[in-house]
Amino acid sequence: MDEESWSLSPDTRKPLPELIEDKLRQLIESGRFKAGDRLPTEPELAQRMAVARSSLRTALQRLQLQGIVEVMRGRGWYVRSTDVVNRDDALVLDNRVSDSDLMEVRIALEATAASLAALRATDGEIDEIAKRAKDHQTTALEDKDELLRTDEEFHAALIRAGHNELLEQLYWSLVPKLRDYRRNSYGSSEVHNRSATEHDQVTWFIRRRDEGGARVSMTTHLLGLYNDVAAHRGTAPHERATLTTYTYDAEDEPRWHKR
Repeated sequence: MDEESWSLSPDTRKPLPELIEDKLRQLIESGRFKAGDRLPTEPELAQRMAVARSSLRTALQRLQLQGIVEVMRGRGWYVRSTDVVNRDDALVLDNRVSDSDLMEVRIALEATAASLAALRATDGEIDEIAKRAKDHQTTALEDKDELLRTDEEFHAALIRAGHNELLEQLYWSLVPKLRDYRRNSYGSSEVHNRSATEHDQVTWFIRRRDEGGARVSMTTHLLGLYNDVAAHRGTAPHERATLTTYTYDAEDEPRWHKR
C-alpha cells in the first residue's frame, strides 16, 4: 500500500487515538481490508502511521468495542465486520442537551439492554460479560485510561448481548459525550470498588436469566453516575430526579420521582 493511504487527518481537534480510529475505519470501508482479513502487526501499523503503539492500541480497542475488529491471542488483529458506521456520530445530539438528560436516556437504554441480555445472551456472551467485569475489577486504580476502557468494554459486551441493533447505535451516540468525565471520576478506590461490585451484580442477574433483576441492578448502577454527574456539573436542583431503590422484588419496578 502506498504511504499516502496511511497518513492521518490533520484535524487537531481530535485526540490522536480517534484520528487513528478514523483512518482504520476508512481503510476498512474502502475495501482495503475485508471481513476476516488480518491487519498488519501493531509495530507495522504504528510505523506506517507514524504513531506510538499506545495510541494505536487505544484506537484498536475502540474498534473492538464496536465489534469492527477482534484480537486473536498469538495471531493478531482481524477485521470482524465491515459495518463501519461511526456509532459516535450515529445520532447527532443538540449541544443544548444536558448531561442529566443524556444520563436519563442512557439509564433507560442500558436497563432495557440488561433485560434483553438476560433473555437473549448466549452462554458465551455471558461469559464474555463476566470476563469484562473481572478485567475492570483488576485494573490498577492509577491507570485511568485503562479503567475507562475496561468499564466501556463491560457495558459494550452487555449491549451487544441484548441483540438490538438500534439500541446499540443509540448507546454509541450517547456514551462518548461523558468519556472525559468518566476518566476523571476514577479518583478513589471507593468509586472503583463500587463500580466493580455493581458490574458483578448485573452479571449475576443476567446469568440467572432474571430480566427484572438485571434491569433493576443496571438502573441502580447507572444512578450513581447520574447523581455524580449532576453534582459535579452543577445541575439545577429542580432539573434533577432520582429513582426509588430497594431490594429487588418481582412485583416492583424502579420509578422516577422528584427530589
